[in-house]
Amino acid sequence: MSEITQHERLTGPVIHSPQSKRVREAAKLVRRSWRTKTRQFLAEGPQAVREALSARAEAVSGAGADDRVDASPIRLVDLFATAAAADRHPDILELAERAGTPVRQIDPALLAQIADTEASQGLLAVCEFLDVDLSSAISSGSRLVVVLSQVRDPGNAGTVLRVADAAGADAVVYTGSSVDVYNPRTVRATAGSLFHLPVVTGADLAEVTERGRASGMQVLAADAHPPVHDLHSPWATGLDLTRPTMWVFGNEAWGLPEADRQLCDAAVAIPIYGRAESLNLATAAGICIYETARNVRL
Repeated sequence: MSEITQHERLTGPVIHSPQSKRVREAAKLVRRSWRTKTRQFLAEGPQAVREALSARAEAVSGAGADDRVDASPIRLVDLFATAAAADRHPDILELAERAGTPVRQIDPALLAQIADTEASQGLLAVCEFLDVDLSSAISSGSRLVVVLSQVRDPGNAGTVLRVADAAGADAVVYTGSSVDVYNPRTVRATAGSLFHLPVVTGADLAEVTERGRASGMQVLAADAHPPVHDLHSPWATGLDLTRPTMWVFGNEAWGLPEADRQLCDAAVAIPIYGRAESLNLATAAGICIYETARNVRL
């Protein structure tokens, strides 16, 4: 094995051994049971790591002289990088310095064993869970909240969170029957948006919709079964999309069960103008979320 040179901007010594405690603990985070036990997850790749560090650095710089840095809601337990990744992303090293997070140099082959992707990009962070409780995520000032109920695909779950972030949503809520938001595939699909807005996990849909109404929001089910409002002509049936809105999206295969739909105030369908039988969940969610985002800004 060729010797790996210590990078001048990375914390040494270089981690070579798969028996390293840090490496073993990180590797086990691909399992949901271990993530739940430790309340930690993996953020992989430059985009996710950059956003985690940016949020951490902002919290640190905003702390008063007497505040502890560890009070930040974004905590990075460990940050690993290869020498090549450090050279490619000097901005990430600068962010890490601002955030007070040491970047540990690791053997590329060893990092590839920990990473969940086939081709590691040389950066991997171990972060603490950052979900919040329902009462702090949804308030009387909330204008747009997205709820995923029984959504099982990690890519869809992450993509919808990313869209919600882009549309300026106040929070994203995952019910207890949905995929784990800290699944590595879900985290990657959020493209860093997981670190931008409040996220609630393991929620009960009845409690969520009740909270939404109590906060002054209308609760809309994205559902095509009649009776429904047409998303592109809501005024025809009296639906006001300029109101604060909570959108509820169901499972990729069967949508929302009748019991879940009954928890909502109304159902809304996206018109299909071509021959497609339906829309992918993430695509449908994006259309609905942005339609509300546009209207609440009118």
